[in-house]
Amino acid sequence: MQRNVGLFVAISGLSGLVGGVLSLVPGIWILDLTDSSSLAALAQLCLYAPVWGAPWLGGLLDRTPRRPLLIGVNLSLALALSCLFAVQGPHQIWLIFAVLFAFGVSRTLVDAGETALLPAALSAGQLGSVNGWRSSAREGMKLVAPLTGIGLYAGQGGRAVGVLGVVPVLVAALYAGLWLAPEPLERTRDRQRIPRARLAVLLGRTGILVPVSLASVSIAMSGFTTAGYYAMVTTELNLPATFLGVLAGVQGLGSILGGLIVGRLITRRGTAAVGIAGTALFAVGCLGRCLPWSPAMFGASVAVGVGLPWTLVAAVTATQRYTPAGVLGRASGLVNMAMFGPVALAIPLGAGAVQLGSTVPLSAAAGVCLAAAAIASYRPRSCAVRRAAPGEPTPTRVSVTRAARSPASSRNGSATDLEQPAPTATSGQ
Repeated sequence: MQRNVGLFVAISGLSGLVGGVLSLVPGIWILDLTDSSSLAALAQLCLYAPVWGAPWLGGLLDRTPRRPLLIGVNLSLALALSCLFAVQGPHQIWLIFAVLFAFGVSRTLVDAGETALLPAALSAGQLGSVNGWRSSAREGMKLVAPLTGIGLYAGQGGRAVGVLGVVPVLVAALYAGLWLAPEPLERTRDRQRIPRARLAVLLGRTGILVPVSLASVSIAMSGFTTAGYYAMVTTELNLPATFLGVLAGVQGLGSILGGLIVGRLITRRGTAAVGIAGTALFAVGCLGRCLPWSPAMFGASVAVGVGLPWTLVAAVTATQRYTPAGVLGRASGLVNMAMFGPVALAIPLGAGAVQLGSTVPLSAAAGVCLAAAAIASYRPRSCAVRRAAPGEPTPTRVSVTRAARSPASSRNGSATDLEQPAPTATSGQ
């Protein structure tokens, strides 16, 4: 088990390095080749557009062995990255867009695939901690990736980014080194018992719905506040744009520290409680960024760096715990789309809202997040018992009473109290 933990953390760090470089360098490269800010902005669209196909891409993970599929995806990504060596000038920028789109598809598959694969490699009690460590590894690479990318670009040009193709090959080798539990019959039975039409019912369980909804709101609001955050730094504080890099580093440090402790919090308080705390922390960070004072900006960056990953880790862990193995791939894809899809719409809305004032999108986002956290915290007793889906046993009054009186229920105080985790030893793929 400890070997698997180290391999998963290493995979997350290496994947974060490639993602960090590709989110920065191609846009600069396209801008230099074409002098077009619009074309440079399309680079980000190519990276995030595939997330809208996540439920269908996730379906592949339920119909095929997951580990071989993830290995194949990484080897294909390595081949795609090598195509960057063929870009000679503005007439080949379509190759850059194609490679970025391929990376977006691969990232969508890998994110859902790792979510589905982790329960087969780890015990249920390790999921929260390892998800937090993986988050810390990815965030830590945000401190390294910009320097790596700019160094490659300044020294050898944009085509040098193609050398990163060796990283997915290494990731594929790490996947091959994982020890996975043998595949039981439950996965096939889950696949037969829960058709596509019931995925919505499955994800409607409060144990999954609450953390995922909080993560979706928080991540969307992070995009909504981007323009206002930039305006506060460059206009209100009259600081150079490079100061945003300093604040990004502080936020990254907060994310690393938050990822190291979030697993313990999930074990003690539950996924819903951690999601609520993360959403509230992010709201505090938004309010701190409304203050035209540099120390407040540093403190706000720490709060955002801790809070935002907490919502993400809570949502992923809840999905792993409460989703049957046979549909975990599709469920993970749908969860990823729910969390990251709205940010594509929130960014332009925030860019429009900043015309009303630098603090308008920041304060509005804080209000939305605090309201979401308050709604998630309020659970009247009359709504505590979930109606059973077709084919599920109806909870009895005795079982509900026992659940309400159990130590875990009183300790967690969360919407997951009456949810029973799905089997986690799932697959030998």
